[in-house]
Amino acid sequence: MSALLEVRGATKSYGAVRALVDVDLDLHKGETLALLGDNGAGKSTLIKALAGAQPLDQGEILLDGEPAAFRSPVDARRAGVETLFQDLALFDNLSATANFFIGRELTGPRWLRRLAFLQERQMAQEWQEHLDRLGVRIRDSTQSIGVMSGGQRQAVAVIRAVAFATRVVILDEPTAALGLRESRHILDLIKRLPEHGVSTILISHNLEHVMEVADRAVVLRQGRRVGEAVPSRENHERLVALIVGGESGASQRQGPDDGGSK
Repeated sequence: MSALLEVRGATKSYGAVRALVDVDLDLHKGETLALLGDNGAGKSTLIKALAGAQPLDQGEILLDGEPAAFRSPVDARRAGVETLFQDLALFDNLSATANFFIGRELTGPRWLRRLAFLQERQMAQEWQEHLDRLGVRIRDSTQSIGVMSGGQRQAVAVIRAVAFATRVVILDEPTAALGLRESRHILDLIKRLPEHGVSTILISHNLEHVMEVADRAVVLRQGRRVGEAVPSRENHERLVALIVGGESGASQRQGPDDGGSK
């Protein structure tokens, strides 16, 4: 099966620090791929390149087999790749609806151009349609994000990324600092993404969450790809060993008998 997204030979340095060294990555249509590694492993550097936030020194990114030159996040978004970073990029003084459409506001009539009015009713309607489609409930979308719970804030940010992603959504620690109930809502949302034709790259330090939602897991350590496995109970110890450096060998790939069912 051909890959939807491919990364070939990704290399990035910051002065003498080599953040990525010849990293390869494949993501298939409808797949949830976990990207694992300890702090400083190169995960954030890689997703910044995929999001168009910073260029690679060497290597290439392919979408549907075609080179994708992301010079900015706008380029990545136009190609159908959306990224949710840990800081969420939400404005506390704005409502959930306003945060959802930030930078993509619906205005009209078109002939007024920059003087056009916000189409608030249409924005509210489209926001509600996305909530219904993804099975998410927000008690009051008109209240400021700043007074919402951590789970609701996280849900708004995830929905914004998912709604505008036509190919790939990248989620960086989407359940970080959330309680059990709030994490459950986010995990259930991630599980439903393949139903909407969206492939997912998930960064998480929580292996329990990874085993629940991911189809594959790729591990980075010190900027290098060091292994891959199906995230299952059978492979739990191996994944931990790859993350902390207990298993050697670069670019190890899972063989036919090296996995186990989820």
